[in-house]
Amino acid sequence: MAVKDIAKHVIDTLPDDISMDGVIHALYIKAKFDHGESQIREGKGVSHEKATQRLQKWIK
Repeated sequence: MAVKDIAKHVIDTLPDDISMDGVIHALYIKAKFDHGESQIREGKGVSHEKATQRLQKWIK
């Protein structure tokens, strides 16, 4: 699916009273989600254990 078609689909699923910021946010989230999925498919994902290790310095 072309990027323009994906953007149209995302926008069409949003409520009619959404703000422009809401539209931009939804498109941003879709792009980031798709990027993450492609990273995982390419084997570039991080295991749960590794993610937990990385986050330990932020958890106190």
